Amino acid sequence: PKTARAGRYGDPMDKVVSSPTEAVADISDGATLAVGGFGLCGIPSVLIAELQAKGVGDLECVSNNCGVDDWGLGLLLAGGQIRRMVSSYVGENKEFARQYLSGELEVELTPQGTLAEKLRAGGAGIAGFWTRTGVGTQIAEGGLPWRYDQAGEMVVAPPAKETRSFAVASRRADGSTVTEEHEFVLEEAIATDFALVRAWKGDRHGNLVFRKTSRNFNPLCAMAGRVTIAEVEELVEPGELDPDAIHLPGIYVQRVVELTPEQAADKRIEKRTITPTRDSSKEGV
Repeated sequence: PKTARAGRYGDPMDKVVSSPTEAVADISDGATLAVGGFGLCGIPSVLIAELQAKGVGDLECVSNNCGVDDWGLGLLLAGGQIRRMVSSYVGENKEFARQYLSGELEVELTPQGTLAEKLRAGGAGIAGFWTRTGVGTQIAEGGLPWRYDQAGEMVVAPPAKETRSFAVASRRADGSTVTEEHEFVLEEAIATDFALVRAWKGDRHGNLVFRKTSRNFNPLCAMAGRVTIAEVEELVEPGELDPDAIHLPGIYVQRVVELTPEQAADKRIEKRTITPTRDSSKEGV
């Protein structure tokens, strides 16, 4: 039978690299990164830890949030390695909020669905798109601070975004159609130097499968990166994945890192929620 590495030799499409160190070797100071995951679910923790050890800095990261204080992107944040974040959520990370409010970190807060579409558009080669999300708010008008100073005063504000009216047709409950004018805001796509993602399974050609809710921002971040690096919990040979079950085709992935069983199992729970134990003595009360 074939071993896990039997297909590697002589295959020009093989994207597996020997280690996380090799995978991130060319990520340098000032790089832009799209980082998959949501909270602590599906984050590329091994690649992030490798960047922490490498000491690369002045990074601009695009991710839904910034991990927590001692895990995920929070590790890079604590070490002062991140210069700018493009995110939709600041909560769960006190250091993230502290750095933003004290002027140490620039943050571009973006509505969550808009952030997802900006990444997808970047990967699809679309320059931008019109959306109703954010119309009439600071998102469109440019009043949401990107950076504060140490006194809490805004020192960097985003420019106002272009808006435009479009006629939109919608169907009513009675089956009739009505056309109305609505205001839309122009959002630009995001493309980054690198993308870091984590997959449940992947093959040597970079085809990826994400497990349950880890299929959140991972496929979108992978699309947006010019060089995408995927850490996979289980590496299989080309052809072993059902084509209909592949969530991200290998055309978007340039490097694959096979995790050890210990690395694959090392996961954090952001908020542990349990169902209360049923107390039968109180039934009917």
